[in-house]
Amino acid sequence: MTSCIIVGLGGFVGSILRYLIGLLPYEHSSGFPLKTFLINILGAFLIGAVAALAGRSSLSPRLALFLKVGICGGFTTFSSFALESQQLVDKGSPVTAALYMGLSLFFGILACIVGQKVV
Repeated sequence: MTSCIIVGLGGFVGSILRYLIGLLPYEHSSGFPLKTFLINILGAFLIGAVAALAGRSSLSPRLALFLKVGICGGFTTFSSFALESQQLVDKGSPVTAALYMGLSLFFGILACIVGQKVV
């Protein structure tokens, strides 16, 4: 039960952070979902760093759970990524959709690797 509370508190924090970033003013004519893209890349970097720290026993298991599953899970937005990709295709922007999906995958994995290497 304690683990559920830890994850829930982290998810609360991550979700609020994601919501606040979503409120930042940004609109671009290409329709590229920059805020979701940046949230996912930052989340990938953070989860990589936390995983590396947890692997070295630099973090308690509960803190790792709070950060990885809670905050990063609540902060990142795979469902938004999927919806925005589909909406770009529906709007007749398959090239922008493909660019968004490809860049998200590439930079997400790269950010996770960099996050693990920098700690």
